[in-house]
Amino acid sequence: MARKRYLSSILPVLAVALTGAIYVSCQSVQPVSLTLRFHPFVGDQALLLNQVRYPNPGGEGSFKVRDFQFFVSNVRLVGNSEEFLEPESYHLARFDSEDGTYVIVIDSVPQADYGRVEFGIGVDSAANASLASVGDLDPNGRMAWNWEVGYKFVLVEGGLMLGDTQYPLVYHIGFDENYKVASFTLGDSLFDHQDPSVDFRVDLLQMFDGTETVDMAALPNVKFDRTDAGMLAGNYAGMVSKCTPPCTR
Repeated sequence: MARKRYLSSILPVLAVALTGAIYVSCQSVQPVSLTLRFHPFVGDQALLLNQVRYPNPGGEGSFKVRDFQFFVSNVRLVGNSEEFLEPESYHLARFDSEDGTYVIVIDSVPQADYGRVEFGIGVDSAANASLASVGDLDPNGRMAWNWEVGYKFVLVEGGLMLGDTQYPLVYHIGFDENYKVASFTLGDSLFDHQDPSVDFRVDLLQMFDGTETVDMAALPNVKFDRTDAGMLAGNYAGMVSKCTPPCTR
């Protein structure tokens, strides 16, 4: 009788404990949302649109940025044995929001031990040759070329002040070979925090002062020249870096 009374008293406790363990286990492997934040800068300064405040890196004068956009594509998380690729992964990063940042929220990310995050700057060749509207790709939108199927990977427009005269700046880059892949090591586990996120610093100045330095007065416009586009693409390959908020240099 004592044994029966013991079992009858302990079984409910075990049932509750087992249910709790199962709940915790299920909760720990549930997919989560991952946030990627992009903070724009021009060198040491935060990007402020429509203000003549940034020195021409290769010559005289100062420039302003009226518009800055680029495609972030094929976001991928990579681990030793795990990999996650965001479906329909084409995002048009733009920096005209109230706080100036651009945010991507990726839903249903399986929790795993990822050690690296990767994404493309631009549009991969398969999507670049397609008329399908996937993610933020719009073949009739402003970031599509009007002279052939394909997209502008990076768009920068503004003006260069030389003395009392302002000259237009227009840089539209988007040949297949201008697609660049950025890869970043993830330190602590993404999922140690309640709202997992990764922050990136985007330095627009790197596009004009990277492996090559550009005098904007001498090169105020790049659209269809593959050599000039390749030079700027080689620069913007390094314009994004992983950072810790507030993401100052």
